[in-house]
Amino acid sequence: MTSNGIDDRIDVRGPRFGAALTAVVLAAVLISGSGWLLAWQALVFAVGAVAAVRHSPYAWLFKVLVRPRLPAPTAFEDPAPPRFAQSVGLFFALVGLAGFAVGAQWLGLAATAAALAAAFLNAAFGYCLGCEMYLLLRRATG
Repeated sequence: MTSNGIDDRIDVRGPRFGAALTAVVLAAVLISGSGWLLAWQALVFAVGAVAAVRHSPYAWLFKVLVRPRLPAPTAFEDPAPPRFAQSVGLFFALVGLAGFAVGAQWLGLAATAAALAAAFLNAAFGYCLGCEMYLLLRRATG
């Protein structure tokens, strides 16, 4: 709950759905080498990091297309760790875009592959590396 009494927790299935879409997009970037497609994913990450995960395009798709077909959620999570994870994804996407922009294709592909690995872990196993990083940083900083 926030200080104003509003429950801001999110359905855990939403970020996992977003991770699945992210994995598909990033795999397509690796196959095609498309900087434009990586730019789209960077924009999705940016919206999730800045405006909150629940406002990202993939969250909207989950809310409109998927959520109505599912039973009521039984598990919720704090939106801060997934939001941090979106920031980490944005970092890797921006590094990848920089690599593509300066002609360092290897850097673009390596950064994309790293982001894909994290997205795949979340989509397939529900293990969010960025969320775990967030929790470790919180513990380390008190």
